[in-house]
Amino acid sequence: MEHTYQYAWIIPFQQKIFGVCGLLLVFLLLSIVMTFSVNLSIPQINSSSIYQYVWSWTINNDFSLEFGYLIDPLTSIMSILITTVGIMVLIYSDNYMSHDQGYLRFFAYMSFFNASMLGLVTSSNLIQIYIFWELVGMCSYLLIGFWFTRPIAANACQKAFVTNRVGDFGLLLGILGLYWITGSFEFRDLFEIFNNLIYNNNNGTNFLFVSLCVLFLFVGAVAKSAQFPLHVWLPDAMEGPTPISALIHAATMVAAGIFLLARLFPLFIVIPYIMSLISLIGIITILLGATLALAQKDIKRSLAYSTMSQLGYTMLALGMGSYRAALFHLITHAYSKALLFLGSGSIIHSMEAIVGYSPDKSQNMGSYGGFNKTCANYKKYFFIRYTLSLWYSASCLFLVQR
Repeated sequence: MEHTYQYAWIIPFQQKIFGVCGLLLVFLLLSIVMTFSVNLSIPQINSSSIYQYVWSWTINNDFSLEFGYLIDPLTSIMSILITTVGIMVLIYSDNYMSHDQGYLRFFAYMSFFNASMLGLVTSSNLIQIYIFWELVGMCSYLLIGFWFTRPIAANACQKAFVTNRVGDFGLLLGILGLYWITGSFEFRDLFEIFNNLIYNNNNGTNFLFVSLCVLFLFVGAVAKSAQFPLHVWLPDAMEGPTPISALIHAATMVAAGIFLLARLFPLFIVIPYIMSLISLIGIITILLGATLALAQKDIKRSLAYSTMSQLGYTMLALGMGSYRAALFHLITHAYSKALLFLGSGSIIHSMEAIVGYSPDKSQNMGSYGGFNKTCANYKKYFFIRYTLSLWYSASCLFLVQR
């Protein structure tokens, strides 16, 4: 046993080597997926082609469940968003989390989350969407509570988990209700049968029940995208590491609710009452999020409420039937807000060298006076960021004018 103790000093170096090798592997895999996503998006832009491949998982006389993937313009856009933001956040996180004891665990969770999001956006039916939807929620729970020894972080991840369970239960009820009405989980069959039932009503389907099923689907999107009244989990989710806030709660996971509405848009658009409700929820969220963001002193909580408000704009655009405008705003906001969160993480680290490790002090914007003198390099960074923001605002105005 004494001879074993002589080599105990190797363990920290071994963990670091495993961490670097794992990071390189994840980076390589995400780069390959990003390359495929860009290559797939080119034919989508040129011809808007749709490619779907499925294989049967269970076959019965009365029930058939098929799994596969669906490649269309929406999938291509979301895949590029997930992979590009994911790669940048992983590179940033290598240095940000280098001194944390949970370094390996952090990248394991992040990799699992990226895989779950890619599975969600390439799903070919509602069952696959629900499976990956739950996996994304589980990864969010693990990452928000990454520093679970802190009671605030532990309570925040539980709050996010419970709030999202409300939306997930509504999503499950909506999926089961739609299957009971249409007899299919596949998107193409589902849209065709649903539209025939709405316009013809040959089978005497109760319009109220159909609307209720679609409303349940919308409840799932409301919880995941932190819209009113299920928005309460997002500000508390900032208790996790800042790279998690940039990847999950600004760019990708909160975009899953918008993706669900965009994927099932043919179901929502044929029911005007639901479209009006989507617009109303979007308007309330815009005003509520922007107002609460102005009253925050914590820099990350302020950005969280800003994210909630901006996603309300996307929800409003979908409720008005502006499908392309909603996706355009979603993508541009995701990159812009991820950049802001990463910048805030750098500022927090810089403030810790001045005020010590105390989230109440390092994240308090009231103590940022004279910051330009102590950290002058960040002036160039934020100048570039706001230059990009001006381009983003001009692009939005041009799109609205068109």
